[in-house]
Amino acid sequence: MKRNNDTFNTTDTLFNKNGDLVNLILQIRNTTRALIIRNGHILLIRKEYDNGEIRLAFPGGGQETDETLAQALNRECVEEIGTEVKVGKLLHVADCFKPRDTVPLSTRHLVEFFFECTVSEDYMPCNGYHPDKHQVAVIWKDITELTQTDIFLPALSHYSNRDKIDNGSVYLGKFH
Repeated sequence: MKRNNDTFNTTDTLFNKNGDLVNLILQIRNTTRALIIRNGHILLIRKEYDNGEIRLAFPGGGQETDETLAQALNRECVEEIGTEVKVGKLLHVADCFKPRDTVPLSTRHLVEFFFECTVSEDYMPCNGYHPDKHQVAVIWKDITELTQTDIFLPALSHYSNRDKIDNGSVYLGKFH
């Protein structure tokens, strides 16, 4: 895959000097993400890294063989946030090119499926029985502060200051 002026405009580290994608893992992986909003807050996973970096992530993860997207999302949420979710409508789909910390460095192409989800009213944020690597907590984050975190995706900005999820473009394009 060659880079052109319209592709991956801020992902220079993923490309060599000829514009080729560096060490792209050939298999595309489907991932599911839960967008859970309640009372002006969004449920996120907090990750801390050895270098001191803190990142926030949507609950969810990779789809396994013979699993529907909804089944994968529910399994991942039980593992990460300690509860089942009610999976609602598909909100967004996006291509993500995720750099991987491998030797040599590699890039994985993910197709991210964002679903509207809810948790029970009495849910208290906690890690599930199998949290992600570097996961230290599950938090309700004030949605008005979302732009100030590493999780922020510009295509999701229309959720700021809203408790309800509304219709927008389903395909978000590519992000990293």
